[in-house]
Amino acid sequence: MATTSTSTGSQLAFTKFRASEKLRTLAQNPFDLTKKGNLTPDRIDKYIQEACGYKLMYATDRITDEVIEALTGLATEAQVIEKMKAMQSGSIMNKIEGFPSEERSVMHTAMRDFFENPHTSKIAKEATEAERVELDKLKAFLKKVDSENRFTDLIMIGIGGSNLGPEAAYRALHFLQKPERNAHFVSNVDPDETARVLDEVDMKNTLVLVVSKSGSTLETKTNYEFMRRKFEEAGLDPQKHFISMTGKGSPLDDSSKFLECFYSWDFIGGRYCTTAMYGAVLLSFTLGFESFWKFLRGANAMDKVALNPNIHENMPLMLAMLSIWDHNFLGAPTIALIPYCSALGRFPAHIQQLAMESNGKHIDRHGIRVDFETGMIFWGEPGTNAQHSFYQLIHQGTPIIPLEFIGFKESQYGDDTIIDGTTNQEKLLGNMFAQSIALATGKTDDNPNKQFEGNRPSRIIFGEQLTPFAMGALFSLYENRVAFEGFTWDINSFDQEGVQLGKVLANRVISSFKSLRDTGKPEGSFPLGDAYLRHLDF
Repeated sequence: MATTSTSTGSQLAFTKFRASEKLRTLAQNPFDLTKKGNLTPDRIDKYIQEACGYKLMYATDRITDEVIEALTGLATEAQVIEKMKAMQSGSIMNKIEGFPSEERSVMHTAMRDFFENPHTSKIAKEATEAERVELDKLKAFLKKVDSENRFTDLIMIGIGGSNLGPEAAYRALHFLQKPERNAHFVSNVDPDETARVLDEVDMKNTLVLVVSKSGSTLETKTNYEFMRRKFEEAGLDPQKHFISMTGKGSPLDDSSKFLECFYSWDFIGGRYCTTAMYGAVLLSFTLGFESFWKFLRGANAMDKVALNPNIHENMPLMLAMLSIWDHNFLGAPTIALIPYCSALGRFPAHIQQLAMESNGKHIDRHGIRVDFETGMIFWGEPGTNAQHSFYQLIHQGTPIIPLEFIGFKESQYGDDTIIDGTTNQEKLLGNMFAQSIALATGKTDDNPNKQFEGNRPSRIIFGEQLTPFAMGALFSLYENRVAFEGFTWDINSFDQEGVQLGKVLANRVISSFKSLRDTGKPEGSFPLGDAYLRHLDF
């Protein structure tokens, strides 16, 4: 059986903080949102903060001033602002003390630190300048692509964060897409996905972006080779169509096979990669470099907000502390992320990976098994469709599921109409605001089937319009929120060992598949895997 250290290095500080003890006491009798006179217009006006064009509205959380004060104390005891400053300055934050680990800086914020008041630390400045070199290379490449005018489509081959984040951003900003600049995505090693995408494009007018830092990721390597063969079968030279985003010196860093090679570094994790070259190539090709630059500016602006020591002026920190209140003290295991904006249809999947891969950890940064809950389960779908899907359980089911709504005052296209006295956008927002109220207050009824218990906490992240700047700020808001949660729990939010075991065992099963093809029988070194292969026949 695998074991973890029982060293007393950190003594699981989270459970021992004075603020944690205070919050446990407050959680025994949380604010009652259903009580008449508790949820008022004044309360809604009171519990709001603004940053980067967003309002965080949290009056429908089960909080009071006393709770916020205790959460502020928790953040102070956990030294989360100091840790955020250290992360953004390039300190080695991706590590487990006393055990072999990645021992890396975490520098995704440096990939967008081109604007006002950049970081002055040597490590952060060097990372930003290295990224600037790649962006200049990208601008030159795009100028050539534009002048030749032969590419109309881009297929992005990646997996996990190198797929989910860039795809979410692309779909969110699709309204700005340049004419005849389409993007397609291949992630799974599912041949049907590749066949479908190839069926959607004219290969002679298609770029293929292969994304893998190591150049050896199983899914990406396999899909790259598959796609390369398809181009060769079509009589096309892959070198004139394929570009890569990889680490220097990797198998994908090969100018004989790629039209251009762009670089990233070990200090950029996949789930934090969208503002780095992973997203830069895709978004600049489809939306234009200026739109990508505005995306970076929004992310950088929210990074600066995350450094503010005042929780009432630090939206990522407030969001993190509200989640910790719901999760660690009120006992909610999951959170539903519901954008009332169809353009954010893939955003919940991105945040699901960002949050759960980052904070799904059972040891702290000293290798000690934690005695409290860490990462929440994130999931969600866009509203109002979600209302007709799973809201029944949220309103009247037995589990308490907090919600985070995301909405915008204005639509992206501006093409709307008045029907029955209101626009579609007003109807969309009307539903979002009403759900927040209904979940909080509930409804009494003599018929138990029509009774709603209420006290379902929620909060709203509300912006004016989903622009590139707003999208960048939203990405950064969640990235920094997730980091603050990890800092509070004193876990390493920047590795993903839980992904590795499945990869290792998958390679053993794949070897058995190869043996079965070559010799007619499984390899025999992995009996459990071979047992599954015996059931391939029907």
